[in-house]
Amino acid sequence: MVKFLFVYFILINLIGIVIMAYDKRRAIKRKWRVPEAHLFFIALIFGSVGSISGMYLFHHKTKHLKFTLGMPLILLVQLIILYKLRGIIL
Repeated sequence: MVKFLFVYFILINLIGIVIMAYDKRRAIKRKWRVPEAHLFFIALIFGSVGSISGMYLFHHKTKHLKFTLGMPLILLVQLIILYKLRGIIL
């Protein structure tokens, strides 16, 4: 179970980084963009570390309060959830 969760966290956070890079590239080219709901969804399913990393690595959505406050808030809630579940998971 722990191995599966570890692999899941790695993959979903890589997706978070990649989707931020992809959306930034699309923004520069003024083409169709990834909906903000999709960006937040990736963060909500435990991809918040990757999404936050992608935000600052690619300077994407860093001027949007919804993202600069929302993403870290999602991460905080996830850390609390993981802390509460630590005995069950491990």
